[in-house]
Amino acid sequence: MTPALTTSVPATGTPGRPLRLLIVDDQPLIRRALALTLGVEPDVEVVGQAVDGQDAIDQALALQPDVVVMDLQMPRVSGVVATREITARLPGVRVVVLTTFDHDDLVFEAIRAGAQAYLLKDAAEDEVLETIRAVQRGESRLSPLIACKVMEEFRRLGAGGPPQAAAPAAAEAQGVGAAAAAPPLQESAHTAAQGSASLDEPLTEKEARILQLISDGLSNKKIAATVFLAEGTVKNYVSRIMEKLHARNRTELAVMATARQPLK
Repeated sequence: MTPALTTSVPATGTPGRPLRLLIVDDQPLIRRALALTLGVEPDVEVVGQAVDGQDAIDQALALQPDVVVMDLQMPRVSGVVATREITARLPGVRVVVLTTFDHDDLVFEAIRAGAQAYLLKDAAEDEVLETIRAVQRGESRLSPLIACKVMEEFRRLGAGGPPQAAAPAAAEAQGVGAAAAAPPLQESAHTAAQGSASLDEPLTEKEARILQLISDGLSNKKIAATVFLAEGTVKNYVSRIMEKLHARNRTELAVMATARQPLK
């Protein structure tokens, strides 16, 4: 199955060795099934299995995996909080969310926390494997349903609509107090969508072109070849675009590009 949205970020992992994978799920059967299914691949090594978010943080710090497959609704510490902590303390580690939940607030919070991919547990085995390999290569993936949710939210915000209200108990349900919870992606999306419509310093024609290529899933190297610039120059352009649009990562840039497009 072809994912609905693919973007690129700097690659991680070391060539010539298996991808080191940490699996996080509070349900033993699912955790073990994933370990058995993914661990038989010759280029994947399951280095750990965590039972909840706190265990995921502890094992990630100790094992330094390349990729973490993360459930969201777990006891003690949620997957969103664990994702935020792991990506903040271990920037080279990629997080693939694999969950049964497609609630808007969870989707946006997980992406905001730093997840590079978001899949539902009904995804095919080959899609899960390809997504894990893709994030190690430096790509970001969203399953088609999740991509549609994110795109629709940014399109709506780009049209001037108010952000959807997050569930009042969302922070509590994630195992973190409201005061400690990070702002939901809807807020930053609303701000970014407003900013993209009336930037203090609007995007130049070249920046707008590069932003569109980012949303098409091109890496910096491919963008450089397309617009006839050095790869280092493209990196500078991307950094400048992120500053102007107040984006945290390339995934947010990709959906912001959609918000800037006219509604069809």
